[in-house]
Formats: sequence, structure tokens, C-alpha cells
Amino acid sequence: MTSQAVSTPAAKMQGGLSAETLASFRTSFESHPTARMMLNAVTMNPITDVAIQRDIITSTDHTFSHRLDAWSVTNQKRSGRCWLFAGLNLLRVGAMRAMNLEDFEFSQNYLLFWDKLERANYFLETIAATADRPLDDCTVAWLLDRPLDDGGQWNMFVNIVRKHGLVPKAVMPETNSSSNTGQMNALLLTKLRRAASTIRRLAEQGKNDQIESEKIEIMADVFRMLSIHLGTPPAEFDWQWNDKDKVFHRDGAMTPRQFADKYVTIPLDEYVCLVNDTRETSPVGRTYTVDCLGNVVGGEIVKYLNVDADTMKRIAMKTIMAGEPVWMGCDVGKMMKRDLGIWDAELFDYERVYSTSLDMSKADRLDYHDTLMTHAMLFTGVDVVDSPHGEVPRRWRVENSWGDADGKKGFYVMNDSWFSEYMFEIAARRSALPKELQDALDQEPIVLPAWDPMGALAY
Repeated sequence: MTSQAVSTPAAKMQGGLSAETLASFRTSFESHPTARMMLNAVTMNPITDVAIQRDIITSTDHTFSHRLDAWSVTNQKRSGRCWLFAGLNLLRVGAMRAMNLEDFEFSQNYLLFWDKLERANYFLETIAATADRPLDDCTVAWLLDRPLDDGGQWNMFVNIVRKHGLVPKAVMPETNSSSNTGQMNALLLTKLRRAASTIRRLAEQGKNDQIESEKIEIMADVFRMLSIHLGTPPAEFDWQWNDKDKVFHRDGAMTPRQFADKYVTIPLDEYVCLVNDTRETSPVGRTYTVDCLGNVVGGEIVKYLNVDADTMKRIAMKTIMAGEPVWMGCDVGKMMKRDLGIWDAELFDYERVYSTSLDMSKADRLDYHDTLMTHAMLFTGVDVVDSPHGEVPRRWRVENSWGDADGKKGFYVMNDSWFSEYMFEIAARRSALPKELQDALDQEPIVLPAWDPMGALAY
């Protein structure tokens, strides 16, 4: 057998670390003026406690010139449902006002069920549509790697509410699996990957006419699995309540769609998703979508309008000042002190601890896989100050969905510096945009590849 040369990046590497080089690293560390001190500090304490900038902590408080919330936070527990929680937290504001309640929650479990079912169907349809491609095709490989995330996007939230409606939390409460989705997801992933192999084999054998009937059988299995974990969503329920003034009300029998039509008080169809993508390849004022990203076949596509950070801030600020919270998505873990509930772009001075540079532009962090949207929450307040350029935001109040143990009973404060660096998107009324951006929304969107960071799901 004739051997062939291997041509891989690894085969071309020539810059190994010699013993002399390694020895020079050790010498450099031992002679560094602060490295030994930092070693002693960090080996005995979390790096965040060593690197924290205390002056930022002491200058950041939880007071705001405009604050909307007067309710308690929710808790997604060990699940990636933040986008559903944030969306329902936005909708419950109007529902509480309509029902004269101090607190109220829509069922997050109800939407989780339908999103899982619809997304399984979306995945199988996409697998069928790409069945002529090889398994190592980049898109097929991406689909098989992530067929059923907990996370989602704004347009996906609207799709589920629009098709399946809503129910009160009491009608479909949390289960062990809705609050701890890991085991359920693992078994659903196995089921869907097995289904993908079946569909691709049918296509390979030229039996395309059998794919739809096979898919329906698979989806019946998925429905049964979800029902076992989450309960079966109600087709109809009775609704009555006592309001905060102890007045009794009864709506009687309602379907989830009827309940949503009555108690969703904002025009969901008017809302659009704005993103701040600073890469050179993503010009401001253009619309984008992401290949193979969605949850409801035939539903609204995930569509973004790219705007600059100042425009996003101004729209969010004006919306809050007008009395309405704002759904948003961000890279939640960066520069965050969770117990205190504080975000600031300079909260930790890691560079001084390590004596090295870690700074990157927002665009470079996107291009080089160091940032993307990871979490969705709700803006419920803003601290507005006067400047030579008019009113500007100084800090933002954030309703999280991690329970009430951290921050200010589960509410966090975001300094405006952090917004610029780690905020990625908001949902806003089309009418809140300047006319040129309203017109830009009508463009045919540029299609980004499935693995683009702007296709990240809030989880």
C-alpha cells in the first residue's frame, strides 16, 4: 500500500514549544512584579472577587427616574426558557392591568410544550428538505448538532402565541421536567436524530412519498413524550379570579386563543426585532434572517433590522418612558456580579490581574466567537439624565427570570456602558422607529448561514 502525505493544519505546524521556551516562561513568571501576588490571591478566591472594581459597585444603585414594575420576578429554574419568560413577562403587564391583579403569570410550561412540538416538526421538515446533501454538509451537521434547543428568539415567541394562544399558570403549572429540562431534552434529541436517519434513508431510497406519513407517526411519538414530561395542554379551561380589591370575576369556558385575544393588550403583530451587529459585513439599516432558524412551519421568519447602539438605546428609553417594558437579548454572563445584580463594561479589571490585554471590539468578539446573545430579559426601568445632546440613559432596570435571590429581589441594574458592549437586540413597535428604518423593514432580508452568531438563541 502506498502511503500518502497527510494535508491538515496540524500536519503543517512547526512551532512547537521547546524546553528552553518553557523555561523562559517560568523565569518570566517568577520575576514578574505582581504575578506571585495574584497567584496567592486567585488560588484562594474567585477571580471576580480579586478583579472587581469597587468604585463601580459603590457608584451603582438601584434607583431610576422611570420605573414600571410593581410585581415579583419569575423563575425559569434549570431550563433555557428565558426568551419565553421574558416574552410572557412583557405580556403579563397588560393582563394584570386588565384583570386588576397585583401579580399574575401566564403558563410558561404551556408555551414550552408547543414550542418543543412545533420545533420538532420544523426540524424534521428541514431534514427532509436537505436530505439530498451529505451528512458532513455544514448545514446538515449544524442541524443534527442542535435539533431542539430550549432557547429562542422574539419572532419564535410570537409564532407560538399567535398559533396556540396562552393560559394562566394555574391551568398548566410547572412540572419537574419543565423546570429541569435536561433529561427530557436528551431523550427528545435521541428520538429526533433517529427520526432524521429514517427520513434521510427514505429519501435516499427514492421513497419521498412516504416521508410525510412517517413524520406524522414520529410527531405523535414526540407529542406523547412531551405530554408525559409536561402534561397535556388544555384545549379549553374555566377562568375566574378575585382581583386585588377582592372583587370576583368569571370568564367561564375559554380556549387558549380566546384567552390570549382577551388579555394580550399589546399589538404583537406590530413588533419588530432590532439588533446591534457591528461587523463590517453587517451594515446598519439592513434586514437579516438566519438560514434554518425557526420553530413553526409556515410561521413568521426570524427577521432582524440592524441599527446602531444609540438608536436602540433611544427607542428602548422612549418606550419605557411611555409606560411599556422592553423585551431584550444580551450576552448575560459578561462583566456581571450576579449576587449584587450589576452589569458594567468595566466591572472587573482582569487585565491588571493577568498583566495582559484582553480588550476586543464588539465586532471582533462576534467574528472570533467570543460573544453572542445568550439570554433574554425585560427592561422595566431607566435612569434618564440631561446632557448637551438631550435626555440620555445612565442605567437600566432589568427584570430577570432567575428567581429573587440575587440583585434587588431578582431585579438587576445595567450601567449604560454595558448596554453598548453586550446588548444585542430588543423588540420594539414599528411605529417607534424613525421613518427611514420603518421603510428599511420592507427590504428582502439578507440570509445569514445557520451558524452565524446572530442566529444565537437566548437560553
